[in-house]
Amino acid sequence: MAAAAAAAGPVFWRRLLGLLPGRPGLAALLGRLSDRLGRNRDRRRRRAPWLLLAPLLSPAVPQVTSPPCCLCPEGVHRFQWIRNLVPEFGVSSSHVKVLSSPAEFFELMKGQIKTARRRVVMASLYLGTGPLEQELVDCLESTLEKSLQAKFPSDLKVSILLDFTRGSRGRKNSRTMLLPLLQRFPEQVRVSLFHTPNLRGLLRLLMPERFNETIGLQHIKVYLFDNNVILSGANLSDSYFTNRQDRYVFLQDCPEVADFFSELVDAVGDVSLQLQGDDTVQVVEGMVHPYEGDRAAYCEAANKRVMDVINSARTRQQLLHTQTFHSDSLLTQEDAAAAGDRRPAPDTWIYPLIQMKPFEIQIDEIITETLLTEAERGARIYLTTGYFNLTQAYMDLVLGTRAEYQILLASPEVNGFFGAKGVAGAIPAAYVHIERQFYREVCSLGQQERVQLQEYWRRGWTFHAKGLWLYLAGSSLPCLTLIGSPNFGYRSVHRDLEAQIAIVTENRALQQQLHQVGWGRWAFLGHGAPRGPSSPRAAPALMFCWGLSGGRTTGVSCKAASDRTDLHRANLTVQLAWPSAPLPRPGDRFLLGMIEEKPE
Repeated sequence: MAAAAAAAGPVFWRRLLGLLPGRPGLAALLGRLSDRLGRNRDRRRRRAPWLLLAPLLSPAVPQVTSPPCCLCPEGVHRFQWIRNLVPEFGVSSSHVKVLSSPAEFFELMKGQIKTARRRVVMASLYLGTGPLEQELVDCLESTLEKSLQAKFPSDLKVSILLDFTRGSRGRKNSRTMLLPLLQRFPEQVRVSLFHTPNLRGLLRLLMPERFNETIGLQHIKVYLFDNNVILSGANLSDSYFTNRQDRYVFLQDCPEVADFFSELVDAVGDVSLQLQGDDTVQVVEGMVHPYEGDRAAYCEAANKRVMDVINSARTRQQLLHTQTFHSDSLLTQEDAAAAGDRRPAPDTWIYPLIQMKPFEIQIDEIITETLLTEAERGARIYLTTGYFNLTQAYMDLVLGTRAEYQILLASPEVNGFFGAKGVAGAIPAAYVHIERQFYREVCSLGQQERVQLQEYWRRGWTFHAKGLWLYLAGSSLPCLTLIGSPNFGYRSVHRDLEAQIAIVTENRALQQQLHQVGWGRWAFLGHGAPRGPSSPRAAPALMFCWGLSGGRTTGVSCKAASDRTDLHRANLTVQLAWPSAPLPRPGDRFLLGMIEEKPE
């Protein structure tokens, strides 16, 4: 109990901070005390900072504003406080489709490019250089060509936002893939390459390729075609079109959402370097250079440019959708239809959550922490990430709050770095170590019934999905999900540019879709099921066991096994890490429970 109370300490401080909006001095003092208590607690536990794959400097935990009292606190209406920070877009659930596979994602993008008439906006970490990526570029070229040859030429514009360092890696790269489009359609195509302001000076000169990408990236993944938007965590690369599992949501005929993300990508593009037809780059006229100019001036200008988009959209949506949760208007649906508004009444709300810590924009972090803090007893939160490296604040909230947690992780074999050469090949083992440390902490607090870990495994696939599903107490379906680019880790919060959306819905069909195409598909329904010691198939096809000696990992051993007999023959003691395995002792070997998705 004492350990659990210690874990809940940071949560108490955050709630106390939320009650002091008008006392910044006292709030700052309490914030420092909270940080100091958290660091002291970590020292007592002897948690190695490098295990979090983060710098040794422990950043301050941002103040989280407590949500105001809701007029309608039941159901989805309890989330209306989010619109105080970001624009709220009311849509019909019939306009929201959750995609299930990389192939579906790829084919949809090609089809959307071919039918685009006004705009194509694509933001990604990078564009690959293989035949599938070339197929996308060819689709863009064909659509641009048709727009020029049409009887009534359209004003089609193509805007592509990528990361500078990742997009410039190697001789053949994202830039060289897009140069033909720039050279042939200079008035219609814009390619922006974001360069983090934190990579500059001597550091920029000395850091080699790949390593320089650790300083900060453009990580937003948004694909927009006229008034249709795809939000995802997937990049524009062949594996993301074939066998790299991610999440994708398609918002069809949602002009306000499309306008917002188009303006957001334009804003980031304006503070990025512009690719020219001769493969050089230039700064937008009047903009501070991201790594040659004054860093503070650049970040201030970037903050203003992005926040102008967010605040103007929020004001605009407040005027347009005053009837989203409650209304003082006497206008009925029949009156609206007679006035020419044929769109169905909204039963789903979209909230864009932006995180750009280099520009001091922390909206996603604040809202995510508040959602975790306010989750009631009996509520369930399902969380997945391809790279398990939760920030200390998120870890404290998972361990110290009241909701039940199911966390789905990538097994080492489906980690995108598995089998890589050099330093990258050790990354899966590092994440395994972080998972093990976290699970030991769960067990030490006696929370293994409330916080459960499982791993995704599928032969020949990798796992890149990330997101959150929130199930209210007593409900079997989620009413809220987060989907987009953040991984809930240190980089997502502190270094990279990220964007995701919160989807809040009261439509049961969409809730079912969110549940089944995602967590339910991967872990609980149809394609896989939790495997416990009592199950006749308790051992998945590939078992990862960690050997512990004196509290330290001595290595990672793999054992192919068709049943438990093979494991016993190998003299391995196997215990699933959920739901109630005891705390591992030196010399023990244990297994983190794995989920296998069967081929379709």
